[in-house]
Amino acid sequence: MKDTRRDREGPGEPGPSHAAGSNRNHRGSPSGVALWFFIGVATTLFALFILSYAMRMDAADWSPIAMPWQLWLSTALLVAGSVTLQQASSAARDARWQRAHFLVLTGGICALAFLCVQLWAWQALLANRVMPVGNPAGSFFYLLTAMHGLHVIGGLAGWAITVHHMPRSAVPHDPVRTASTIALCARYWHFLLAVWVVLFATLGWLTPEIVRAICGTR
Repeated sequence: MKDTRRDREGPGEPGPSHAAGSNRNHRGSPSGVALWFFIGVATTLFALFILSYAMRMDAADWSPIAMPWQLWLSTALLVAGSVTLQQASSAARDARWQRAHFLVLTGGICALAFLCVQLWAWQALLANRVMPVGNPAGSFFYLLTAMHGLHVIGGLAGWAITVHHMPRSAVPHDPVRTASTIALCARYWHFLLAVWVVLFATLGWLTPEIVRAICGTR
């Protein structure tokens, strides 16, 4: 008798062929479409705030602020979380549920650490007398980082639900749906990372001279 892949997986343990279907299905599923819609709306919102930031920074009362070094650490944590959740999605597609559970937990922990480091960065700015009011540059910094932090908190709510429905080592009751949920979490984390990279670059390196060069004005 041939030792087929199905025989090795066992009758009650769906293998990679079952979970892999989620990679194809979550893109066109209602939850996948809803996530894309939300990402589109959130991207538009952030773009409008960045545009307002660029227009405001040429005013006379604008005083640039130095970015706290903690932002580099928070960026590394968000990169680690995004990569880890992508690996978790791949593990779930291959029906490696114990590894997927560990990686999903790790990705969420990285996001929690990201928020803690962001608060640390706020504390560093406050210690240097950079307040949320008085200097438009400081006001935009707190506003933009707070908005992004709220989106991270929203992602953590979905992450917590995903972890709650994931067994630590056994096969999930609905492996295809679980793999699809992990893939959606990974997609959202990629979005959070992309937004943060743009925000970090805007807050740290965008200058009135660059804005005028882009707009073609002097």
